[in-house]
Amino acid sequence: MRIIALIKQVPDTGGERRLDLTTGLLDRDASDKIIDEINERALEVALAYKDANKGTEVVVMTMGPEDATGTIRKALSMGADSGIHIADASLVGSDSAWSAEVLAAALQREQFDLVVAGNESTDGRGGVVPIMIAEHLGLPALGSLDSVELSEGSVRGERATESGSMTVSSALPAVISVTERAAEPRFPNFKGIMTAKKKPIGVLSLSELGLSEASGGRSVVLSTQERPARTAGQKIVDDGSAAAQLADFLAAERLI
Repeated sequence: MRIIALIKQVPDTGGERRLDLTTGLLDRDASDKIIDEINERALEVALAYKDANKGTEVVVMTMGPEDATGTIRKALSMGADSGIHIADASLVGSDSAWSAEVLAAALQREQFDLVVAGNESTDGRGGVVPIMIAEHLGLPALGSLDSVELSEGSVRGERATESGSMTVSSALPAVISVTERAAEPRFPNFKGIMTAKKKPIGVLSLSELGLSEASGGRSVVLSTQERPARTAGQKIVDDGSAAAQLADFLAAERLI
């Protein structure tokens, strides 16, 4: 079994996030850069299968700037065997469609049984890239799985719906995405951290993927403005009429 886990470098969700008012893009230097937690959970699905099945190979793939190598090394220290880094300066600001096309082009160069990803990144929240990749590759897609059962020739899982849950399955190869309920990611141990330094990371450019910058889509921000400071709310002092004042306020806001 060869599994490719898609990971993404994102600003730490526990840090400050802000837009660059000049470019309209997320200021990625405003906080520490980490592997998106949902991608760690996707990677854990692959690593758990590897732990139970000898001969399984887990590869991590990311598209990002040069310093995204650090997130690949973190994934390797968790137990992945190798990494693939799509690094090209022209990819800055890529939209979901272009990102999916580039990732799919890189995946087409690889042999794999399963591609696993998080259902949506914490910086973009689009939730469409894994499904777009499956469309490019002509493979079945099982999205937003809360649990995953992987066997030699098939994958199945449970997906939450508005009215309950749904069990879905597919033959391999396939593309799946998981939610925050899927798996609790492991912490790298000392041995993993040391061996990660020796594991290979391949670097690919757009030209090596046979793609042109000119065909890429970009997210274009037309204008930005800083979020205004929060103002003090209306204070109601109970002089015997507080209930009526509260009711009037809720009615004015159309909350009742």
